[in-house]
Amino acid sequence: MKSLLLSRFLLLLPWGLIVILLLDTDSSRAPLAPPARPPQQAAPRRPALPPIYAITPTYSRPVQKAELTRLANTFRQVARLHWVLVEDAARRSELVSRFVARAGLPCTHLHVPTPRRYKRPGLPRATEQRNAGLAWLRQRHQHLQPPQPGVLFFADDDNTYSLELFEEMRTTRKVSVWPVGLVGGRRYERPVVENGKVVGWYTGWRADRPFAIDMAGFAVSLQVILSNPKAVFKRRGSQPGMQESDFLKQITTVEELEPKANNCTKVLVWHTRTEKVNLGNEPKYHLDTVKIELCAESLT
Repeated sequence: MKSLLLSRFLLLLPWGLIVILLLDTDSSRAPLAPPARPPQQAAPRRPALPPIYAITPTYSRPVQKAELTRLANTFRQVARLHWVLVEDAARRSELVSRFVARAGLPCTHLHVPTPRRYKRPGLPRATEQRNAGLAWLRQRHQHLQPPQPGVLFFADDDNTYSLELFEEMRTTRKVSVWPVGLVGGRRYERPVVENGKVVGWYTGWRADRPFAIDMAGFAVSLQVILSNPKAVFKRRGSQPGMQESDFLKQITTVEELEPKANNCTKVLVWHTRTEKVNLGNEPKYHLDTVKIELCAESLT
């Protein structure tokens, strides 16, 4: 019996040694590296938003700081907006300078006075200030290579703007237009659009104007401004209410206008104007023990 077991053991022993050698050889091999993953492609970068330049003329009056505060609260919510604030003054006022420093958005503070002879009732207003903003914009970009993306619009400080308006104007290729509310003695004025083209004007005053539109009702591509360096708001020969037409005639035609705001059927800006304040009880001389900043220069 013992001899039988011994013979079987000796018979199986070589095979056991072979198995041990195979296992030892396999464990000494380096582990196989996992299959290489294909390189991941970087997500395509979104093109930068075209900047919006908002030129705002302003002048000293009791509601000035209130108007600018409301406007700044809107502009702070708009991506890539640069505010060009132009005072009608021979020098920068302390009030507006402090306001700009605390506004919390990119802002350029300019000043230019309106000549006294142009301050008569019935004459166009803010001409010098808008031209100063245009000159600053052209000087800023004169040494840069085209094309230069960007959009310009004239944001008077007595208007109210929907944030949707800025997204509409940002895609302006040349000159874009839209309705304006509470203007011209009507609830709104607007360009009349057919088949995606401006064909006329719904307005309460002088529909025969080449561009019967409010200053708040259009935006201009920065490239158009740079390509037309002589396009400015004119004093000589310009009639009241005609400044928009006189300016736009220099850079575009009605056929080229780009309707925004759902083919000019939505109002996204209102010519609200602050109510004239009643200061009938204001003392002639300052009687309070503290000085409260309200408006610029002598109207404190």
